Amino acid sequence: MFKTNNVTARLFERQICTPAPGTSIHRARRFYENVVPSYTIYDVECPDHSFRKFTDDGLYFVSFSRNHQDLVVYRPTWLTFSCKEEDCDTHDLPLKARKFESFFTQLYSVTLASSGELICKDFFLYMESNQFGLFATSTAQIHDAPPTGGAIQGVPSVEKITFHLLRLVDGAILDERVFHNDYVNLAHSIGAFLYDDLLAIVSLRYQRIHILQIRDSGDLVDVRAIGEFCREDDELFLNSNSQVLVNHVGNGFHHSLPQSETSFLSGIKQRLLSYIFRGIWNEADQTMRVQCLKKKFYFHFQDYIDLIIWKVQFLDRHHLLIKFGSVDGGVSRNADIHPSFFAVYNMETTEIVAFYQNSADELYFLFELFSDHFHVSSKSSLHMNFMSSHSNNIHALEQLRCTKNKATNFSQFVKKMMASLPCSCQSQSPSPYFDQSLFRFDEKLISAIDRHRQSTDHPIKFISRRQPNILKFKMKPVHLLSGPEAGSTDGRTKKICSFLFHPILPLALSVQQTLFLQASVVNIHFRR
Repeated sequence: MFKTNNVTARLFERQICTPAPGTSIHRARRFYENVVPSYTIYDVECPDHSFRKFTDDGLYFVSFSRNHQDLVVYRPTWLTFSCKEEDCDTHDLPLKARKFESFFTQLYSVTLASSGELICKDFFLYMESNQFGLFATSTAQIHDAPPTGGAIQGVPSVEKITFHLLRLVDGAILDERVFHNDYVNLAHSIGAFLYDDLLAIVSLRYQRIHILQIRDSGDLVDVRAIGEFCREDDELFLNSNSQVLVNHVGNGFHHSLPQSETSFLSGIKQRLLSYIFRGIWNEADQTMRVQCLKKKFYFHFQDYIDLIIWKVQFLDRHHLLIKFGSVDGGVSRNADIHPSFFAVYNMETTEIVAFYQNSADELYFLFELFSDHFHVSSKSSLHMNFMSSHSNNIHALEQLRCTKNKATNFSQFVKKMMASLPCSCQSQSPSPYFDQSLFRFDEKLISAIDRHRQSTDHPIKFISRRQPNILKFKMKPVHLLSGPEAGSTDGRTKKICSFLFHPILPLALSVQQTLFLQASVVNIHFRR
C-alpha cells in the first residue's frame, strides 16, 4: 500500500518494489488517485448528436445523428495548446481548445437507417477482439398487431428490425441480420447478449432465442434457434411423424385429423414443465407425491403454460440464464411488479438444469457470492475485469449488506435485487473512477451502470477511500450561471443527465438534456 499521495514518490516506489503476483494491474490502477479530472469546460461547442458511449478499450467514441439515421464514430484524442505566459495554469483555455474537436477526431459517418427505419440510440454492443460494433435499426411499433404465424397475443410487432455488424476502424458494414414482423427489446440492449463471439437475440413475439456466431471474417452465422424446437432435428422428427399420422388417417386408422401444430407446447416449455414435475416428484415422499403434484404442479399448470421468455444472457458458452414471466411484464417498462422465474438452460444437452422463482433465497445468495459471473461478456477483455461488485469488493459488499439489513421484508428485497437479472450486456463502465476500492461516491447521483440520471445542481464528489476525508475531485453537470442555458430559471423542467467516462483516460462527458427534445448541453471533464 502506498504511504504517500506524491505521484513522483509513487513512480519511484514502483521502480524499486515488485508487486505481489497477480496484483500488478490493481497496483497500477491506484495511480488514478493522483490522476483525476481537474477541469471542466461547460456547454462545449459540439455537433448536435446523440452521444452513446466509449468502447471498452477506449479507442472509439460512438454517437448517432439527431435524426437517428447516421452512425458517427470519433477517435478520442487529447487536448493540446500552447501558452506563452509564465504561469499557464492560472490562465483560461484558449477558445480553440474549448471545442469538441479538440478532444475528438471524427473518423467517419455511415448511414445505417433506411426505408422508414431509425437507429436505436440505446443499442450498441462491442466485440473488443475484432473491434466489431453491433448496431440496430427498426421501424415503428404496431401495438395492436394480430398474433399471426404463432406469435404471442399482446406482444407488439415491428415490421423490420435490422442488426448491423460494422468494422469500427473504417465503418465498413460486414453483415446484416433482418427480422420481419417481430419484436426485439432494443432499449439498453436488453434483447441481445454478446459473449465472446456468440450472440443471443430474443424474439419476444415468436418466443425464440436466436444464437448466432460472429466469425473473424465479419459474418453472422446461425448456430441454433431455441424455442419451439431445442435440437436441430426436432422439426424434421415432428414433420416425419406428422406424415405418418396423415398416412394412418388415409388408411382408415383414425377418423379425425390431429389438432394443429399450435396445440403443442414449445420445446423449451416442455423442458421446463418436465424439470418442475421431476423436481416435485423426487423431493416428495412416495406416499405424498400425488398430493404435492396437485398443489405445486397441476394447480399452477396454466400459470407455467402462460410464461413467456423475457430476457436471456450467457453464463458461459453452453449455459443460458433465461427469465420467464407474464406477457404484460415482457412488454412493460416496469417489469419489477410482475412475478418472474429464472431457468438455467444447457444448450448442448437441451436440458433445464436449475429453476428459481424471483424471490428464491438460493438464487440471491448465488448472486451475492458470484456477481461477477453474471456480468462476464468476454473472457479476453482486460478492461471489463475490474468493475467493482459485491463479490470482488469489500466496500460494495458492505453497502449491499447495509441495504439488506435495512430492508423490512427480505422477500421483497430479494425480488428487487433479482430484477437486474439477467444482466444487460456491456451495461457498466470499466472506468477506474468507479473502482470502489479507490473512490467513494453517491450512487444515487452517479454509478458505473449505463443509465440516465435525474440532473442535480449539486456537485458529484469522489472521495478517497484510503483517506476518507480527502476530496479527490468533483463534477458539476450544471454551471452556476443564471439564465436558461444553465437550466435554473424553470424548476418545473425535468432535466436528465448521462455520464460517459473514458475507460482509461481522465476524461468524461456529462450530457444534460430536457424531455422536450431541446439541444443537449455537453460538458467535458478532464485533467488539465
